Amino acid sequence: MSRLHIRNARIINPASNAIENGDVYIADGQIAALQHAPDGFAADLVLDASGLSLMPGIVDLCARLREPGDEHKATIASECKAASANGITSMCCPPDTDPVVDEPAVVELIRRISSNTRLSKVMVLGALTYRLKGERLSEMWALKGAGCIGVSNARAPVVNTQVLRRAYYYAANCNQTVYIEPDDHWLSMQGCAHEGPVATRLGLQGIPVSAETTALARSLELIAETGVRAHFGRLSCAHSVELIRRAKQSGIQVTADVSAHQLHLTEQDISSFNSAFHVLPPLRSQRDMEALRQGVADGTIDTICSDHQPHEPDAKQQPFPSSAPGISALDTLLPLVLALVDNAELEMQTAVRALTTHPADVLGIPAGRIEAGAVADLCLFETDADWQLSTEQMHSRGKNTPFTGWNFRNRVKHTIINGELVYSADT
Repeated sequence: MSRLHIRNARIINPASNAIENGDVYIADGQIAALQHAPDGFAADLVLDASGLSLMPGIVDLCARLREPGDEHKATIASECKAASANGITSMCCPPDTDPVVDEPAVVELIRRISSNTRLSKVMVLGALTYRLKGERLSEMWALKGAGCIGVSNARAPVVNTQVLRRAYYYAANCNQTVYIEPDDHWLSMQGCAHEGPVATRLGLQGIPVSAETTALARSLELIAETGVRAHFGRLSCAHSVELIRRAKQSGIQVTADVSAHQLHLTEQDISSFNSAFHVLPPLRSQRDMEALRQGVADGTIDTICSDHQPHEPDAKQQPFPSSAPGISALDTLLPLVLALVDNAELEMQTAVRALTTHPADVLGIPAGRIEAGAVADLCLFETDADWQLSTEQMHSRGKNTPFTGWNFRNRVKHTIINGELVYSADT
């Protein structure tokens, strides 16, 4: 491993809640020292970071990489490369691949392919139930032994509450975190938009807020009873934020995240029937978006993720209800979050913690910190780049984004993983 000296950076350190100018010294894949070089340190590469900000590498709690099963949309290699170009040094992959991640061989396949890229690190979630069918439990001990960092049923329903209760007990016994995307299948089935006046005017099948909150409330009751460690992903509405807030106040050990696009878009954005805005959970009201922003600001929502879902062009070139839901979101995660800082919606340290320290803590991985001895996963970015997103600029194989033409100020300049410079915008 090379020795790297980052000089004159504006260091944003979420763990110490400090922002200061200075130098970072990296050796053997770790941060060797801050500000002053350790004795005998000789850099193989000096990176001048004048005018740049340095933060821990982004930890993304939900990125669908499409492999195995949907390699025509993207591959692990293509999306690891895209993540590295966008300051994302670690990603968490849900189990709804094809085949489903419900046996060690699939875990080992994903881990081997991602490791061979020597780029962004990929963490794998195992299936909560066999084939995600919600009928019988998966072999969680075996999945943990193969390297799964937690278990989830993704958006697949577990209709039988007794099965869900047993699954939570089993996960608690395995000391595994359960990752939950709250959705009542019967309330959301066939829906594609937020149930409200916009969906009614457009003639689209609506998904009520209760589809999320009913499932969330059921899980909270079971979490309190079983004692399982749990994380709620992709919240979309004000009442969900309030439910999580109450749960935390009552001592239930839960965390939660929101997708970056839910902090910028509302149901009004689907008025043109543009399928780029077709996402699940759906874009909701202005009030919901404001509540989600406040939830991040006050710490109720711990993390912000990309909810990356790359698609081939044909999947989106369909009528709105028939199009595949999801956004190719790796390229916009950092710019969207820091836009909230520029607009005074979030403090810089709050935003950086939601992208780095907090998701690393949720996953239980040694990341998200800038301190001596920490893993050298780092992101250097410009804060006054003044650029406009185009699909030609996107690094992901998926070009499906509703943010084409948006103007941003923050852009990744360099990414360092395990002490190695893996991406530089200058080359």
